[in-house]
Amino acid sequence: MIKQEKPDPDGMVTLTFTLPGDIVGPVSVVGDFNHWNPYAHPMTRDENGTHTVVVRRPQGTTICFRYLTDGGIWLDDADADDYDDRGGIVHVGHDGTGRPREAENAQA
Repeated sequence: MIKQEKPDPDGMVTLTFTLPGDIVGPVSVVGDFNHWNPYAHPMTRDENGTHTVVVRRPQGTTICFRYLTDGGIWLDDADADDYDDRGGIVHVGHDGTGRPREAENAQA
């Protein structure tokens, strides 16, 4: 699951990436925004076992990402806006046409 918050006054958008607790071992979110570095954004497990990490990116950008699990297994996210040969695509703070996201931005 990917949740986007409203842009802050500096135009940065907080993205929260979440995976269910049935995934065993460490997980990282990796992508072009962190040079595909599996150590840059490791996910933490909460008391329910859910994996979560927060990434901040400028509004209006587009990122490509995947999850990397223990043992070198790659996972994609069904909530990505689009996909290419690298993984999931997320349009940060917009819907891919330049229009601001409405439904997700309404969530608090």
